[in-house]
Amino acid sequence: MADSTIISFLINAKKATYAGKGAETASTRPKSHDLVYSEGDYMYYDTYLGGEKFAGEEALWITGKPYWSMNYAGRVTGNHFSGDFLKEALLHVPATMPFRGPEEYANGDYTYQCQVTGDFEWFQGYETISFQGQIIYECYFHGSIIE
Repeated sequence: MADSTIISFLINAKKATYAGKGAETASTRPKSHDLVYSEGDYMYYDTYLGGEKFAGEEALWITGKPYWSMNYAGRVTGNHFSGDFLKEALLHVPATMPFRGPEEYANGDYTYQCQVTGDFEWFQGYETISFQGQIIYECYFHGSIIE
């Protein structure tokens, strides 16, 4: 497991970028969405393609050296999807599982669920959003430390 400083930075970065409705930076590839956050020697980059069907990568650098990365791919599978609810759930990213959102989060008709195997150094996961009990969104993700 990474030290608490790295985890704290990663959580701050996630909350300041996509989940926190942070501003996008200049696109690095045609039609990519890019978000960057940095503090001192740490830099976080989230880049993705698409909308209702999407794929992307989050990565963390320490003093200019790649340290950690996570790839993800997801899709909207039903009606009533709310990007705002997804972002709200992702704001609750736990330090014990600093990848996407918490194991479960609910608000009104929406429920977010996330299952992860592994740890910060090597992990795989799956998240869903349900609307009134029916799954309307899914996303797979995996990642690891980079050496």
